[in-house]
Amino acid sequence: MTSNNLKNTQGHMGDTSIGSAPMPRISAEALMQNTREIVIEYQGSDYRLRITSNNKLILTK
Repeated sequence: MTSNNLKNTQGHMGDTSIGSAPMPRISAEALMQNTREIVIEYQGSDYRLRITSNNKLILTK
């Protein structure tokens, strides 16, 4: 797996800024910490973020 498969590039998926300040950015590799699936807790609910066999990111509740 290469980091290019997971890294968002500048300008991809729209502007990466909020007003005049840049949007916070974290690499998928740093977030996933060498695993294929993590659980993200948000407002009392668990969400699963996983890397598929095609190296796509999927977020499910």
